[in-house]
Amino acid sequence: MIKILCTVTCLFAAVHITSPDLTAQKQKASKQLPDPDGKSAKMTKKVKVFILLGQSNMLGAGKIGPETKDGSLEHAVKSEDLYPFLVDDEGAWTERKDVRNVRVMVARGGGMRVFNNEWMTIKGGKIGPEYGIGHHLGNLIDEPVMILKSCIGNRSLGWDLLPPGSEQFESDGYVYAGYKDSPDKWKKGTEPKPIGWYAGKQYDDDIANAKKVLDELDKYYPGGKGYEIAGFFWWQGAKDCGNAAHAKRYEQNLVRLIEQLRKDFEAPKAKFVCATLGHVKKGSGGNEGAVLKAQMAVDGKKGKYKKFRGNVSTVYSKPFCHGGSANSHYGGNAKTYMDVGLAMGEAMVELLKKGK
Repeated sequence: MIKILCTVTCLFAAVHITSPDLTAQKQKASKQLPDPDGKSAKMTKKVKVFILLGQSNMLGAGKIGPETKDGSLEHAVKSEDLYPFLVDDEGAWTERKDVRNVRVMVARGGGMRVFNNEWMTIKGGKIGPEYGIGHHLGNLIDEPVMILKSCIGNRSLGWDLLPPGSEQFESDGYVYAGYKDSPDKWKKGTEPKPIGWYAGKQYDDDIANAKKVLDELDKYYPGGKGYEIAGFFWWQGAKDCGNAAHAKRYEQNLVRLIEQLRKDFEAPKAKFVCATLGHVKKGSGGNEGAVLKAQMAVDGKKGKYKKFRGNVSTVYSKPFCHGGSANSHYGGNAKTYMDVGLAMGEAMVELLKKGK
């Protein structure tokens, strides 16, 4: 059930987050998010699960402290008066009892390593976009919410994260791998020599880890009465920008990714939110421009796929980037990760409201 929110939340919703000219208004409006009320969700309902995927952008590199360092989260909250919903009256980090924050990753040697499994609060040395996402969804939804992040850095959609069903293609005299092929490419007319990795290996690992969490739901959301995959978040693309063939193929791969995720999780109505690379502006050329164009093409409002109307949204992230590039992790600036997360969360809220 969608909560009836107070007027301050409506004020936030009035800001068009994807506009490149409204960064200041967006930051001002983000202050109006209500503080967590400390209440648990309605545990009679299924857990609404939102799965976060991608590479290092999604993984997160925003520095939490120290307070004296510009670009840290502590500085943004305590010296710039941003994101007040993250701290209580005593200055301690708030904790949401209705949103579970879970992050897993493939461990060295295989298996799954758990990094986060707690109620949503600021913890550890770095943050990603999950906090902006989680606070928006917790404010909107009465049911229990799980933010489930399963990803690792330095992975491309055209190779590591290639979704099942993707076929081989040719470019500039090379054959590029389809799903489960190895290596990533080989000269046309020659026999490929497999390596210790295959196209889509990271996709398989990340999805398997997410499903493992869901199979042990009570361990990750105590008291959870089943779950529903409500949405996916995707922030990725930097590694594909380093490969012209992958950049050209990005749109086709992204469309397949959206469809395959819904199939793999048996969630045909799950919403999908994609964020562009924060340092790439509209009109850019080269590989970065190709990836940006592909990401904008799947947007349900202004993109070119009718089947994605009302269920896919692309957030243009350049207005929310506070310097640096994706490859440099935006200099570790926590405001970039918070503002992109808030924008992604707001985009998902809009899709969920339309779905109702």
